[in-house]
Amino acid sequence: MMKNAAQNKEAKSTVRVLLVDDEADFRSTAAKRLGRRQMDVTQAESGEQCLEMLEKDPDRVVVLDVKMPGMGGIETLAHIKHRFSGTEVILLTGHASAEDGVAGIKKGAFDYLTKPIEFDHLLEKIRQAHDKRRREEEKKREQEFRAKMEQQMIATERLAALGTLSTGVAHEINNPLAMMRESSGYMRAVLNKEEMSAAPRRKDLERGLDMIEKGIERIRRITHLLLGFVRKQDQAFSETRLKELIEESLELVAREAKDKEIQFVRQMEDADGIIWSDPYQIRQVLINLLTNAVHAIAGEGTITIGLRDENAHVVLSVTDTGEGIPRENMSKIFEPFFSTKPTDKGTGLGLYVTRGIVNRLGGEISLDSRVGRGTTFCVVLPKCCRADAECDENADICNDILKKIKEMKNDDQNTGESVDR
Repeated sequence: MMKNAAQNKEAKSTVRVLLVDDEADFRSTAAKRLGRRQMDVTQAESGEQCLEMLEKDPDRVVVLDVKMPGMGGIETLAHIKHRFSGTEVILLTGHASAEDGVAGIKKGAFDYLTKPIEFDHLLEKIRQAHDKRRREEEKKREQEFRAKMEQQMIATERLAALGTLSTGVAHEINNPLAMMRESSGYMRAVLNKEEMSAAPRRKDLERGLDMIEKGIERIRRITHLLLGFVRKQDQAFSETRLKELIEESLELVAREAKDKEIQFVRQMEDADGIIWSDPYQIRQVLINLLTNAVHAIAGEGTITIGLRDENAHVVLSVTDTGEGIPRENMSKIFEPFFSTKPTDKGTGLGLYVTRGIVNRLGGEISLDSRVGRGTTFCVVLPKCCRADAECDENADICNDILKKIKEMKNDDQNTGESVDR
């Protein structure tokens, strides 16, 4: 690793030159003399060939003749500055005329020399241009580093605020939630009494109570997710059927999607979709991504849910035909409290929580977006994950676990008995 770093540093310190001149003798002589000074030199005989070579290797100082047949030096310079803004260009003018050189400086050339040139003068200009490019690159890297550090400091401050907020919110929610759970338990006990067996619309009451209890459980899990950023959270791993979770999650966002005339497209026929993970947390990831997709579409549109197997992993994707995410927001999209929605529509925690869940489950999340065309979120999860959120290094063991579970279920169906897992 240290050796590679040293090689990269040495490669960057080497002065790399592209000679562009229609006179082959001049190019050959200059290339030999520059080569003796340990410079890496390539040659082009026209402006067109120069641009083709820069497409493949733009990290060179260009020594460019102004007077060439076809595309002249000034026109070539304009193309270079438009397409390879960091490339430095030294112009060579003939006939002791400085007019072309001055015109080139105005268009962004580093400097100009008149023919016949003094070799030492050319050598010095090439080194100066090379040093200028290196300084600009170092300045850019430093600016990027500072921007990254500032983002990390902001994220750290937000995380601290989130920890305080999570503790307070969880406490305030858990108290009334306990009362709701107790009340729902009492209602369940009343419904189960013998005198209630003939109560009108009893099935409807039971169905409503089921929804209340599921909602209470979901709220409880959400508060635990928030607290998970403050303290380590216990995870409940079990056989997880992703296709079923996807259908359940789609039902939860179906009404809002229907109001907007959004169609759901499923692309998961070829996937098994059975993994060993935490179904509660995966459901939360799906709900967050699907809700975001629905909100991203202003009117009529399509949301495509993909699921496929890739060796020891599964890949979940949610693609919308919404507004897309601007490039300047791509690096911020997973930050806590960052949201492009109005303040009354979003908290900026959904994608932050989603990324935290995926990371704890040993997976990865990424996105691809085009403004005006839509966004795709892609989640890669291990098929088998240990309770400490690390993927099992031995995929065969994971597959054996899932195979055993399926065999046990098949045995249950054949014998009519149940096995407590």
